[in-house]
Amino acid sequence: MQLQELLYKTKLQSVEGTTATEISAVTIDSRNVKPGSVFVAVKGGMDGHQFIDNAVQNGAAAIVCETLPETRAAQVTYVQVADSAAAAGIIAHHFYGQPSTQLKLVGVTGTNGKTTIATLLYKLFSSLGFTCGLISTVQNHIGAEKLEATHTTPDAVSLNSLLAQMVAGGCQYAFMEVSSHAIHQHRIEGLEFAGGIFSNITHDHLDYHKTFDEYIRVKKTFFDQLPKEAFALTNVDDKRGVVMVQNTRAAIKTYSLRTTSDFKGKILDNSIMGLHMMVDEQEVHFRLIGEFNAYNLLAVYGAAVSLGQEKVAVLQTLSVLNGAAGRFDYIVSPKSNIIGIVDYAHTPDALLNVLATIKKLRKGFEQVITVVGCGGDRDKTKRPVMAEVACEYSDKVIFTSDNPRSEDPLVIIKDMEAGVPAGSRRKCISIADRKEAIKTAISLADESDIILIAGKGHETYQEIKGVRNHFDDRETVSELFGLLEK
Repeated sequence: MQLQELLYKTKLQSVEGTTATEISAVTIDSRNVKPGSVFVAVKGGMDGHQFIDNAVQNGAAAIVCETLPETRAAQVTYVQVADSAAAAGIIAHHFYGQPSTQLKLVGVTGTNGKTTIATLLYKLFSSLGFTCGLISTVQNHIGAEKLEATHTTPDAVSLNSLLAQMVAGGCQYAFMEVSSHAIHQHRIEGLEFAGGIFSNITHDHLDYHKTFDEYIRVKKTFFDQLPKEAFALTNVDDKRGVVMVQNTRAAIKTYSLRTTSDFKGKILDNSIMGLHMMVDEQEVHFRLIGEFNAYNLLAVYGAAVSLGQEKVAVLQTLSVLNGAAGRFDYIVSPKSNIIGIVDYAHTPDALLNVLATIKKLRKGFEQVITVVGCGGDRDKTKRPVMAEVACEYSDKVIFTSDNPRSEDPLVIIKDMEAGVPAGSRRKCISIADRKEAIKTAISLADESDIILIAGKGHETYQEIKGVRNHFDDRETVSELFGLLEK
């Protein structure tokens, strides 16, 4: 494919050299450049402009950048653009044959629920007989094939490559999580979405976005950019649900438990056995638990119907599906009936939702023991809030390590302890070693008590000082319950 075809719709500022040159690959990593490649110098944690010379030495045929280098090779075409991150998305979209136009792509954004909604949509449409793709925090799928997921939303080049593989694999639908980072960094630039779903928005990622208003603004731009042929499905029980879609060109659809909406649900019963709900006058039992999952199920139902699926078939199929790994996964001790719940809750609102659900599941005087930590090198402002939420809804709380990354786990725990209300200090202890913290929680539990292990969910590692060590909360609980060999 010629360079001039790839540059269509990019915001060009200048071009030096020929655009008729043949391009063999697109990359934002100079180490992956081979003869005939176009290298897009993207600014970010590492500024790609610093590696333009490396890309040229590796055989790049063209360089796309925001600032032209002072020294330029005669045989290389240099393209100056207003925003190289946005250009990378558009160039990759063209290079890989515009894959998002060859299947129905649905994006899910919001603070909580993205993984469950995207995963359920993938499972639902697969069960309905379609070949589907999934791009999520937990894992990616091309049909039945599983691929490792390294980011909630991959970079623009990897994303278009993955979508192209889905098209080649016969996928008719693709469902993907759309993170606020991905929107802000233009990783989804150039993609054509058939629909967008908003779950909710709460306190998160302020280490990156700096203010909550900016976080909301970034999320909203996803819906602002949807085409008029798409649908925009929003949770109108969330006070920002209407704001998200107020400027969209897409067809607005709504879902709710509490207000009038296009897709209306009501919880009839919520137990450890699942949710019993009324959905658009149909009575249904689902395997998923909790009010937060009632919203997730309504989002999936609304999206499926918006994509032309028959309501009854959707509800019947949804009723037998399980959610995403690490989302309210529960394990019961065979000896003491202690219930261990593993959940990815890593924001104050997500933790509140899970603990509020557990509170409703209690049948008597069972204790709720919460094991919780906060990630290092991330939003520090939520640490004391997480601790406060855990204390309010738990009988005992153990603060521990999550993924401390480059930070000292004890410093993170100290930040959390600052949020403990004066009257709750006696029920809190801190144990930095996560396995010891879980083991202690189990030792403190009596028969039928409930232990929540929050923060890591599906993750099978713990990142400490740049090293990922194997650690799986569910595996640890199963082992300590005597369900696995040590």
